[in-house]
Amino acid sequence: MHEVVLEGPGKNALGSALMRRLLDALRSAAGEAVLLRGAGDAFCAGLNLKEMAALDAAGMQAFLALLEDMVQALYEYPGPTVAAVNGHAVAGGCVLVLGCDWRVMSAAPAARIGLNEIAIGARFPPRTWAMVKARVPAASIERVVLGAQLVDPASALALGLVDELAADPLAAAQERIALLARHPRDAYAVAKRNIRGSLAPGVDALARWSREDLAAWTSPAFRALIERQLKR
Repeated sequence: MHEVVLEGPGKNALGSALMRRLLDALRSAAGEAVLLRGAGDAFCAGLNLKEMAALDAAGMQAFLALLEDMVQALYEYPGPTVAAVNGHAVAGGCVLVLGCDWRVMSAAPAARIGLNEIAIGARFPPRTWAMVKARVPAASIERVVLGAQLVDPASALALGLVDELAADPLAAAQERIALLARHPRDAYAVAKRNIRGSLAPGVDALARWSREDLAAWTSPAFRALIERQLKR
């Protein structure tokens, strides 16, 4: 079993360096079971807004391409993946949680999780959106995505963002990953691939993203929203 720790500034915010480390860790794990957790008292606070605020259009495109590669690598990883959600999992942090096969969240009432992208003016890149749509239950997806709220653990369980609550999420996640790791690797990988397929977007989705959505990430309006978030 490989334990991968999300660790970085801003409560483990997803900057380029952390996303590359996660990609490298998944490659190194080579299909063995992976347990994903956050360092300290948070799982992941989402995308690194400080880094994003300094990016030009080309830099933002590269940043989002890296995000998409990371999301696809986690979602399509052939071995078992379990998230130990030890604290807040916000926006991109929630995306990472959703990408894992089993999600154990802290039962602490103060912990929060959710997809609040719309609340800050962000648009989902195509592969990330495909993963969100596949993993959030149909009965919950409008509330989760359009509501764009951060919810407590009990609500997260009810909405299907997580599978289990625990006083000690790391211990519970370790127990779950041990169970999943007992399955024959080839059988697990084939079944998972058959269930999930690929996140590769269609031509129409890519065209729409390039034509409409990508530019929104570097627009003055979105930059102003980022600046307001950073001042909070």
